[in-house]
Amino acid sequence: MNRKVGIALLGLAFSTNLFALELPDIFKDNMVLQQQRKAKIWGWAAAGNSIDVKTDWNGVTYSTTADKDGEWSVEVETPEASYQEYTIIFDEWKKDGKRKPQLLDRKFSKNVLIGEVWFCSGQSNMEMPLRGFWNCPVEGAQREIVHSGRYKKSIRVATVPKTKADTPQKKVVSPWMTCEPKNAAEFTAGGYFFAQTLVDLLDVPVGIINCSYGGSCLEGWLPKEVLLTYPDGLTPMDNDDWHAKMAMYNGMLYPLAGYTIKGFLWNQGESNVGKEKEYADRFVTMTQLWRTLFGDNQDKLPMYAVEMPPFSYGDVNGTYAADFRAMQHEIGEKLPNYACVCTSDLIYDFETEQVHGAKKREIGERLAYLALARDYGLEGIPFDYPKFEYMEEVDADKAEQAVIAGSKVAANSANTGKVLHLYFTNSRDGFDRLSNIEGFEAQSSDGKWYKANVWAASVWDPKLKRDGSYLVLSCPEAGTIKNIRYCYHNFVKGTLHNVYGMPLIPFTTEKK
Repeated sequence: MNRKVGIALLGLAFSTNLFALELPDIFKDNMVLQQQRKAKIWGWAAAGNSIDVKTDWNGVTYSTTADKDGEWSVEVETPEASYQEYTIIFDEWKKDGKRKPQLLDRKFSKNVLIGEVWFCSGQSNMEMPLRGFWNCPVEGAQREIVHSGRYKKSIRVATVPKTKADTPQKKVVSPWMTCEPKNAAEFTAGGYFFAQTLVDLLDVPVGIINCSYGGSCLEGWLPKEVLLTYPDGLTPMDNDDWHAKMAMYNGMLYPLAGYTIKGFLWNQGESNVGKEKEYADRFVTMTQLWRTLFGDNQDKLPMYAVEMPPFSYGDVNGTYAADFRAMQHEIGEKLPNYACVCTSDLIYDFETEQVHGAKKREIGERLAYLALARDYGLEGIPFDYPKFEYMEEVDADKAEQAVIAGSKVAANSANTGKVLHLYFTNSRDGFDRLSNIEGFEAQSSDGKWYKANVWAASVWDPKLKRDGSYLVLSCPEAGTIKNIRYCYHNFVKGTLHNVYGMPLIPFTTEKK
């Protein structure tokens, strides 16, 4: 063999090995690793080669060997969160036991932060970027994008592009981006405001992984083996490509499974509206599966959902979307470490046909309040919503009179002489108004619904030794009241809050 050719071939062989070491995007420059954990890191190399992963925050080298498929992984100890930027060195070695180990490749991950990492998923209301889309803006977007650089050292976002696959994939595009105007416009708006609130109150870096797909159904985020246990199996939903089952799980979520995170944020439901009963069970299954995939076998990783937004859904006065929202709040009875933020008040009247509400800041903040109170132990953070507890019928002529603006308003019912007292959790100090309380309806014995008159009132509670707040409801048109409901339509704006500004969760006493 010609000596030059031999050298060239040897160089080609070395070059092939030299670039065998490969890292997923999620472990490259600007990544955020979860603090004070054994964070999993993985990649690929030539089968049988040794991999060293050296972290400069502790100078420790973690070693492993690529398996027969070329896959490898290590768990690195992460320190307490800080704004210090670190570097991780990855080395691939050829070891044959006879010769000195040969370094084949070396890669660096730079500007690595240690902080809090949250995984965001769902459909378009989670996907929706700060710049907005489809004739729908994010309120305050211009200012946020312009001033986003103030979080350049503290917020990083990895956005997974919309990707579908028929089988589980190992790789997906997911580069980490720093927070500055040139990048921020494409950040998930809800996730960004969530991260911003955590940074402001915890003073630690926050990483957001945005893995969402507009229009996706819940089944799109489940694997084939789970879907096959359901009666509808893998049959298409509405023949809509957006509703492709298992496609997002395979193409977007599975390649990231195992990344060490603090918890999940979920904003989805519009593509499953009207199927709330099956959705509840499937959501629990999905959450438990995700927790396992991301290294949690004890149901510790929190799952925080966003209430499905008010929208016409084909019928403004219909109640099937309201039924779905009620289910979202009830899931907590089946699923530990779960909560759903109420958003019924975060709409404008003109958004009847716009499912992408503009108030993403408030949604992100409410999600953050949950995390701050429940996961980070910050005391004094209001995070729980007033929720209907029970009601009792009272004789109108014996009922206390609600005092409004200095004058007494008789809470009575002309037909029955009865009124209802309504009691709620998380409303110790009452509500944000005494009168003009809208959104309540009463059902007559024949099943018809009528607008109800409601006032706020309070009375000394001898058991609790404090004022007890409640609402007084009267509806002469309904006669004998069979059921009541509040804010219970596909599109209706919630207007009643407790004194902390937390909206009353929409409800109905009617058994569905």
